[in-house]
Amino acid sequence: MDPESPASAEQSAPTPDANPSEVEPVTAEVDSPAPSPHFFGRVFLSPQGLRPGWSILIFSLLMIGFTLAIGSLIGRVSHLDRKQGFTPFAAFLSELAPFIAMLGAAAIVAAIERRRMLDYNLIDARGARHFFSGLAAGFLALSVLVGALAAGGWLHFGAVALSGTAILHFAALWGAAFLLVGCVEEGLFRCYLQFTLTRGIRFWPAVIILGAVCLELLVRAKGNGVWGVYLIALLGLAPCYLLHRRKAPTRGFWTAAWLSSTLFGFVHTSNNGENWIGIFAAAAIGFVFCASIYFTGSAWWAIGCHAAWDWSETFFYGTADSGLTSQGHLLTTAPAGSAFWSGGADGPEGSILVLAVILALLAALAVIYGRSRQSTTDSTPAADLVS
Repeated sequence: MDPESPASAEQSAPTPDANPSEVEPVTAEVDSPAPSPHFFGRVFLSPQGLRPGWSILIFSLLMIGFTLAIGSLIGRVSHLDRKQGFTPFAAFLSELAPFIAMLGAAAIVAAIERRRMLDYNLIDARGARHFFSGLAAGFLALSVLVGALAAGGWLHFGAVALSGTAILHFAALWGAAFLLVGCVEEGLFRCYLQFTLTRGIRFWPAVIILGAVCLELLVRAKGNGVWGVYLIALLGLAPCYLLHRRKAPTRGFWTAAWLSSTLFGFVHTSNNGENWIGIFAAAAIGFVFCASIYFTGSAWWAIGCHAAWDWSETFFYGTADSGLTSQGHLLTTAPAGSAFWSGGADGPEGSILVLAVILALLAALAVIYGRSRQSTTDSTPAADLVS
């Protein structure tokens, strides 16, 4: 993957809903070494420093190694009984190892690239505001979905499962667990991967990578909604090709969003109980989270929305989450009727109605943040918009 420019619009423009003078650029300028005339330099370095392909390879190897080592240590110390099921403690511990591993891998790669860790789509003067608005959006969106399912008779409410201090106890525990989930998944896909792909991915390499992913699924996977991956890969093909042909300033960002979102759907095929709608919804919401970076200038909104969506689904409404039913949920719900409408064992994410909610989230982002994004882009020098 070769870089398309010294700096992309997404990496140089200030946070869209703040005054340009108040915020730092999303990607800090670094004194990257110029490509060496020697073979080693040409292979590993670009005008922006370490080539994105090598960066992702190094990050992935570090991430895998750290996760295995830290996970083994946590397993020995915690003595977690996997037979206890989907509990907040189990969920927290399952995300703790990749969270620590992600921080370690990102710190090393950032040092190699001479960047700050916050450069990976986390620099935002209004990050707290975006995070809490993401929390509100995630809870509201999931509530709308659950309400629509209940109104259509595809979800039935039972008795309240908790009372007294147990409500606050489990709310806090699940909150901590899903905050960690949001940090890990958004940190990997919308922070590091989206940032790194944006500065180096081109259309045809993206097509080759996605073709390999789809071929791997075709050969290996049976069931588990693999058609959701095929569909999201196909939907992004024409738009990204048009951006490529027109040499659009934002082609690097949206090609990266297409690739990272499809990969996000791909990793969800390993979950039990997923149908094709649930896999497609995971990839589609991943694209919305990428769009939130474009509109807000950082991944903080996405982290908040992701955490609140999962918390609402698992704890507050007590529905299945990617086929998993939790222990310690507030309300009790059960799907009814056709799985196409109810989501069945997959939960609300497996209902066809989730797609309307995801589109509504994308529209809300465009309406709330789009105007400030446009005004910021209009005031940005043309040289900064070349990608």
